[in-house]
Amino acid sequence: MTGEQAQAERFAELFRAVYLTFHRRDQPRSELHGASRSVLEHLALAGPLTIGEAAAHMCRAQSVISEIVTHLERDGLLERQSDPGDRRRTLIWLTPAGHEALRRDREVLGVDLLARAMARLPPGQADALNAAMRALIEGAQSDGVRPYGGESHDHDLQL
Repeated sequence: MTGEQAQAERFAELFRAVYLTFHRRDQPRSELHGASRSVLEHLALAGPLTIGEAAAHMCRAQSVISEIVTHLERDGLLERQSDPGDRRRTLIWLTPAGHEALRRDREVLGVDLLARAMARLPPGQADALNAAMRALIEGAQSDGVRPYGGESHDHDLQL
């Protein structure tokens, strides 16, 4: 086993321990149902779309996407708006509450718990930890690895 392999295995063990220590415990992991989350995530990544475009992108029947959109609109997470380029088209887009619901849904770790633990670290160690993790992610991205195994997009993680 190479030194790099041993380091990678040790990091994987530590990452698992970090996740198990700091994962969110304040509420269920997601308030969003799978189909609703998928529509919100897709819109957040693709931008405002018509229901037909969203259905085509997601390979779902237009009626299915329409029903999900109606539910999300009723919950205040999506809104319909006229396309500024073509007033005949109606676009669907996330409301501020929709963006917030996605932000909460994506929050895997308990930030308050992490902040308390980081406050106990020696000065500069939290910054060094964050810088090392950023460098690790950038190293993977320079090899073409992207978040969630996808392709590079403008919505990739902001480091």
